[in-house]
Amino acid sequence: MMDWTDRHCRFFHRLLTRRTLLYSEMITTGAVIHGDRARLLASDPAEQPVALQLGGCDPRALAQCAAIGEGFGFAEINLNVGCPSDRVQEGRFGACLMAEPALVGDCVAAMKANVRVPVTVKCRTGIDAQDPEEALEALTGAVERAGVDALIVHARKAWLEGLSPRQNRDVPPLDYGRVYRLKAAHPRLPIVLNGGIASVEQAAEHLKHLGGVMMGRAAYQEPWRLLAVDPQLFGVPAPFAEPNEAAVALIPYIERELARGVRLHAITRHVLGLFRGVPGARAFRRHLATEAVKPAADDATFRDALSLLDVARDSVQTAA
Repeated sequence: MMDWTDRHCRFFHRLLTRRTLLYSEMITTGAVIHGDRARLLASDPAEQPVALQLGGCDPRALAQCAAIGEGFGFAEINLNVGCPSDRVQEGRFGACLMAEPALVGDCVAAMKANVRVPVTVKCRTGIDAQDPEEALEALTGAVERAGVDALIVHARKAWLEGLSPRQNRDVPPLDYGRVYRLKAAHPRLPIVLNGGIASVEQAAEHLKHLGGVMMGRAAYQEPWRLLAVDPQLFGVPAPFAEPNEAAVALIPYIERELARGVRLHAITRHVLGLFRGVPGARAFRRHLATEAVKPAADDATFRDALSLLDVARDSVQTAA
């Protein structure tokens, strides 16, 4: 979720679910070591728990970055072994590491030795011509021996040759059965399923077999679904009864961030899918798409967008 699950997105999603573990964008070890850490690793305490996802292949650099991430308050360190973009292939990390399970094991061991928080790995079932049965088993064995705390499996191959990163999210067929078989072979290892899970109801079915489920695009494109997570999966009330209540609760954060110099669009771009299917949702999205990008856009711009929704009018007037 590079360029998507930034701190503004995470703060918003945390308004929708208190129990879900949120993940950062993938950040490379080079960026953490040499870049602006205060910006790259910034988060609000209200976002926690959040896992920091790292991209890299050097055990020493990953160990250093894991410790830095722990120092910034992240609740988990996750190594990305699933991203298929050209950028990660050039840097020898992401999905191409599926071909080097021993190195991934070394990376996990180095991070585990340097932090107290859980260390996890996110991977694919294989890459290119690899046999998923052999490739996923080899990687799992390596990281399990290294002491990994959980393995998150995107249940499809990544084709590094012949498919674009976008196509790799949809074209290779999903194979949930392979992940179920992996869990049967490694009963003590927490295994989390990712890929193609479009609803909380689907997640609940997979949780009958596995220790966790990761939702990516569905959670981002239709964030209203997250309001069902706490009551349906954890048995506790949702933070808000309706999406419009969560939107109104975001306004103080918007006001605070605008005062710090953040542009409104940087926050509201993550909210566009909150009211999908609700009367007025198209007008809400259109207003933010055209007005929130303007330099003078402020919290009133967001309130105006909410007022275009019939369900939100009373709440917005109350909050104004």
